[in-house]
Amino acid sequence: MSDARWALIEPVFVAWRARRTGPGTAARVHDLREIVNAILYVNRTGIPWECPPHDFPPYKTVYDYYAKWEADGTTEQVHDLLRDKTRRAHGRNTEPAAAVVDAQSVNTSGNVAETSQGIDAGKKIKGRKRHLITDTLGLVLAVLVTAASAHDTVGGKVLLDDLAATHPRVTKVLADGGYQNSILART
Repeated sequence: MSDARWALIEPVFVAWRARRTGPGTAARVHDLREIVNAILYVNRTGIPWECPPHDFPPYKTVYDYYAKWEADGTTEQVHDLLRDKTRRAHGRNTEPAAAVVDAQSVNTSGNVAETSQGIDAGKKIKGRKRHLITDTLGLVLAVLVTAASAHDTVGGKVLLDDLAATHPRVTKVLADGGYQNSILART
């Protein structure tokens, strides 16, 4: 990660570390930037958590930080910070007024539990479906992953509830025909 990129998100992680107290927090031997770099490396390459190059911190440490940041909302805080900064750079209000919703079915690998998969009969895909709401710049506002067999209206209802709670300024949502029932029922 470049110095400029790290400078954007470093305050979030420094504040997170400052809030951490109690046993095991005194001896901080790993640089937060290197932990973030390791997480990004795993994400980019798709390798197992146990297999990063040896110049990164130990994988158990990296995964522990990742799990804590996911659980306490730190990852979402970084995402929101970067989305807001991008919107301002494009001359937009940080809170969008319009959004776009859609879904995509994707194949899953053989090691994914059968209970979390389904078959999208229309697309003939066995796997999962990602439902996504973005702003008009394409920046993510809400996401939901379901079995591919879940209908768009099911995901649409959950996403719209999430969108209303987190982005109340949104007054217009563009959607294709698969979402019409869930969106028309909410107006």
